[in-house]
Amino acid sequence: MSTTDAVPGEAAGVLTANLFIGGRSVPAEGERYFETVEAVSGSPIARVAAATVDDVNRAVDAAANALPDWAALPPAARRKVLLNAVELFGRRAPELAAIMGREMGATRPWCGFNVHIAQGMLAEAAAQAYSAIGEVIPSDVPGLTALGVRQPAGVVVGIAPWNAPLILGVRAVAMPLVYGNTVVLKSSEQTP
Repeated sequence: MSTTDAVPGEAAGVLTANLFIGGRSVPAEGERYFETVEAVSGSPIARVAAATVDDVNRAVDAAANALPDWAALPPAARRKVLLNAVELFGRRAPELAAIMGREMGATRPWCGFNVHIAQGMLAEAAAQAYSAIGEVIPSDVPGLTALGVRQPAGVVVGIAPWNAPLILGVRAVAMPLVYGNTVVLKSSEQTP
């Protein structure tokens, strides 16, 4: 996952997107970056951190370290985090749609649709915090039933392709998070 940081001396409109590991914005190992460009004009948009294998291992380790505390949170706390994300998407919708349009060469309505659907997916995931947590399932043993219980599986990896980056990125992280997992997200180089 990346975060956008203004870097002194950047060209106007060109941002630097670092990795987001362990709750912090960090450069890729060896200061490795690649440049994203507008799909239509070829103009630069951002310098994006290019994670190394060591960076990925640090991200997985950070997610594993965060897992016990995150999984132990009550459903209301996990729901609140996702609802905060819904609110942030709403506030930043024009910015998100504009950047996505530049990266993809997509129309404003398509990009706005992506933001809107991603918000809805986050809201639906937040609602799942209080969904049923167990299910009675059939048993082959006469007179007995079995109970399936939802519990965190651990660190989940999500991969978001270029063609609907917000929808597919949110889909990769929202449900795992609400169910108590932690996530490492790998976005597309075309639409980071």
